[in-house]
Amino acid sequence: MNVMFKKVLLATDGSEHSSRAIDQALKMAGPYKDQLTLDLIYVVDGSSSKEDVLNYGDPHTATMKRKEKFFDTLAYIEEKGAKTDVIILHGEPAKAITAYANENDYDCVVMGSRGRNPFQKFILGSVSHKIVKYVQVPVLVVK
Repeated sequence: MNVMFKKVLLATDGSEHSSRAIDQALKMAGPYKDQLTLDLIYVVDGSSSKEDVLNYGDPHTATMKRKEKFFDTLAYIEEKGAKTDVIILHGEPAKAITAYANENDYDCVVMGSRGRNPFQKFILGSVSHKIVKYVQVPVLVVK
């Protein structure tokens, strides 16, 4: 049997919706998780980037601290049998995720319906909306 999705990009911000999206992506692979590469992408916006550098002293240390936040998630995905990595980009999240997904030959993008922004509790997240509109592969938005 052919696996429909072998290379999936999971947009994450560490929210509860992102965690559910990870579980859904793993379910999609079913018994073929060993053939799945599930890359996590996290985008640091300008204000968070400046704050992190001030907290950690330099950009390199800030990047390492950001990656550390995903160690448990990466271990969880690998424990389930899938290959994984974390990609950290800087910029406006919807634009950065869209560009990365469109340029890197993913089969699907998976993401939570809402992020950490309190305003997004009332509507489909603005990042989710933009990604659905502009990414050139199937996008699964998980509630």
